[in-house]
Amino acid sequence: MHTSLRSALIIGSLVGMTGFMSGCSTTDGKSATNPRQPGPAIGQGVGAVVGSVGGNVVGAGVGVVEGASSAAKGVFTNEPRVVRVWRTETTSDGRTIQVPYEILVDQYGRPIGDKKK
Repeated sequence: MHTSLRSALIIGSLVGMTGFMSGCSTTDGKSATNPRQPGPAIGQGVGAVVGSVGGNVVGAGVGVVEGASSAAKGVFTNEPRVVRVWRTETTSDGRTIQVPYEILVDQYGRPIGDKKK
């Protein structure tokens, strides 16, 4: 009995607070209060400033974390990059064939080690 009464009170208070807090706002972007009065005008201005500054601070924090994780991940990336070069060779019986040579390269395309056959 106490649990259902408690949950009913919590849900009722949440619905009431939501209704109370949305009383001065509409969905079409206009305010239900008079924007020419100093209270709503100051409130909207302060809200815009706080929203933009808060958003920029959070965006900067996210950017720093993503940059640091990308830099840390780059050290541990060891994906092999292979360039295949086809060379024409003549066999001992006179046939001409294409033979692949694979060259291991770094991220800029510079050869790393010996050629693999």
